Amino acid sequence: MAPLDALPGFRRRFRIKPAPGYVSAEVEDDYHHMGVVVRHQDGVAVAIEPNMVRAPWTTCPGAVRRLQETFTGVRLSEFPARGNKLTNCTHLYDLAILAAAHAADEAPLVYDILTSDPEDGQNRTELCRDGKTLLSWALKGFEISAPADLAGVRLDKLKPAQVSSDPKIQEAVRVLRWGTMIAHGRAIPLSEQSNAGRFPSNCYTFQPDNVTKARRVGEIKDFSAGEAQPLDTPGLQGGDPR
Repeated sequence: MAPLDALPGFRRRFRIKPAPGYVSAEVEDDYHHMGVVVRHQDGVAVAIEPNMVRAPWTTCPGAVRRLQETFTGVRLSEFPARGNKLTNCTHLYDLAILAAAHAADEAPLVYDILTSDPEDGQNRTELCRDGKTLLSWALKGFEISAPADLAGVRLDKLKPAQVSSDPKIQEAVRVLRWGTMIAHGRAIPLSEQSNAGRFPSNCYTFQPDNVTKARRVGEIKDFSAGEAQPLDTPGLQGGDPR
């Protein structure tokens, strides 16, 4: 079986960098390049600084203020309970959650997701943490076919507790589950992805007040087609972003 990183497919990388007084989190994949800096004092977020380098819709930048409203003044430990994910940019929201969870870490953290394009209706996906494979699944559409203990479970129904009781593994499951679902967009023609009204209201852009104004924009990159990898270009990780 060919190594997964040798196959064409979706690539997504998260990088979380803690530092005194702030923590940054950034993600890049075929469709997105976004980051969030969470500045904190005494365990409370005193400032939220989102950054959208590359986004798929004209309305996405409006989600910056929404994220600031959601998390400014909130204790880092209470970020996951804050809610309001579906009225935020879900990617910025996830970055804020990851940043808060790792604000006290002593070293940066990198998650890599690789998902092969479908072959005979099946594909493979895996997550690496700091270069080491942590999770590996086989899928048929949105349904997991391996490992055996998860066979038949749909990605959108998978609960992290079904995989492990370890909070670190549960976080990795959430990261891989969402990334793998996004990867399916590679098999959908862009013409079928460019009408915001066809999507459920599960993020900021697809809310009723925004969906009629949303227009598809943004460069789509295929990181499996060349030497460039996600987050190769300088972003939030080049030191204190102040």
